[in-house]
Amino acid sequence: MASLARPDPPQVLFKDLFVAVQSSQVYADGKAFPDAIPRSSPHDILAQYHAQRPSSAEALKSFVETHFTLPSEASTPPSTPEQVPILVHIDRLWDPLTRQPNIVAPHSSLLPMPHPYVVPGGRFREMYYWDSYFTMLGLAESGRHDLVEDMVRDFAYLIDTYGHVPNGARTYYLSRSQPPFFFAMVALLSADDPAASFARFLPELRHEYAFWMQGAAGLHRGTAHRRVVMLPDGSTLNRYWDDRDTPRDESYREDTELARSSGRKAPQLYRDIRAAAESGWDFGSRWFADAHSKATIDTTEIIPVDLNSLLFGLENAIRAGCERTSDKACVEEFGRRAAARRAAIDRYLWDSTAGSYLDYRWTRRASVPRISAATLYPLFVAAASEAQAASVATAVSRDLLKDGGIATTLLDTGQQWDAPNGWPPLQWIAVAGLRQYHQVQLAETTACRWMLNVNRVYSQTGKLVEKYDVMTSGRSGGGGEYPLQDGFGWTNGVMRKLMALYPVDAAYSTLEQCPRA
Repeated sequence: MASLARPDPPQVLFKDLFVAVQSSQVYADGKAFPDAIPRSSPHDILAQYHAQRPSSAEALKSFVETHFTLPSEASTPPSTPEQVPILVHIDRLWDPLTRQPNIVAPHSSLLPMPHPYVVPGGRFREMYYWDSYFTMLGLAESGRHDLVEDMVRDFAYLIDTYGHVPNGARTYYLSRSQPPFFFAMVALLSADDPAASFARFLPELRHEYAFWMQGAAGLHRGTAHRRVVMLPDGSTLNRYWDDRDTPRDESYREDTELARSSGRKAPQLYRDIRAAAESGWDFGSRWFADAHSKATIDTTEIIPVDLNSLLFGLENAIRAGCERTSDKACVEEFGRRAAARRAAIDRYLWDSTAGSYLDYRWTRRASVPRISAATLYPLFVAAASEAQAASVATAVSRDLLKDGGIATTLLDTGQQWDAPNGWPPLQWIAVAGLRQYHQVQLAETTACRWMLNVNRVYSQTGKLVEKYDVMTSGRSGGGGEYPLQDGFGWTNGVMRKLMALYPVDAAYSTLEQCPRA
């Protein structure tokens, strides 16, 4: 049984000091101060702060650096591309990005982990939830099965301790999760017999499911509670959410400034911002009511394709684990749950006119009429029919496939989860989903174009970065709240996996060499 113990985040511990540091932009990166390690108790630091009352930004910075140890980035030195092939470079990156379990300092925002784990890189110096699945794909290809096992056990520990997997291993991430890929991580432990691993981690799979479904039993039609929505016909689907409605610790100034300028009620705006952070797609037009402005963000009003697809996958994983343990009642229950979710996905998220899966704004009883790479998730978890998968493949080939891979959306808003960016996890979801439905040529074309894109940036910089411009192959991505990060866990993982699947394509140097879609 999870303890649900939740240590307070820095903005709760350090109160007006936290507000002053983050509002004054003492550090360019809003994540720096929340990640700093206090050298004494919050009570003592606050007492000294109130006694000294540093009034200038310089004095405030001096106070912070006297009483806190500032974090360093998870650095990954570049390679010389002409001397170090990209595959060798990736294999060499795992050790610099690996962190060993250690004793966490008192009042640090870092959550302790019992086993070694891999961080994404740069400012992302802790373990993240959905990033880690894509990282683990590459670890497995590199023969680092020890780390795959360790990270699965770390995520199981988080579920056992807190009742869910937080967004990342920080106290300020505990109020939300991220796309639930734990079942897919568990499957990596016994790829030839996933049910064996599902049975092994069945308690954690069921606990995570309970977290996402909390409050479902008491819902009325047309209402929602936390992450669960009951639709007018009695169908139950899920949305992204966050248990707090305050500015994010790591983006405090950005959130408060947006609240001031938006004219909206701040708590709801903060909740929608945080819910988008739970989605992993922070931020993009997918969550904007007007499709362009972050001030119109309404994430909690949207039933997303990706989340409900993954929960369908989780329901089937639990069913398979229960089959292996001969729990017939559980098998029947989760078989029913998966079938009901699939029917609801077809009813509310499948758009036959668009020939693709679209998000659904449940508060308006209408689809969000904008395709995104999330349309591929039902293929990834085998929730689509053959006809639906073929239709999605046509839509993706026509709309989302670009010279450098799969575009996140078709809109360029300046946000990082929009065009022209493509992201490594979405390329893998596309390739894996298309392969599952025998759309082999489109899958290979996608993989080939993405690998060419990543290879070109590597040849120019000696680095792998977190996102790429897919409209112009060979260019890093941009936009968002922080500078482009390199490292980079999920890029390394997806690239390593795709190179193993398509070794011939991985060596191509021109777009013309890639197969036609």
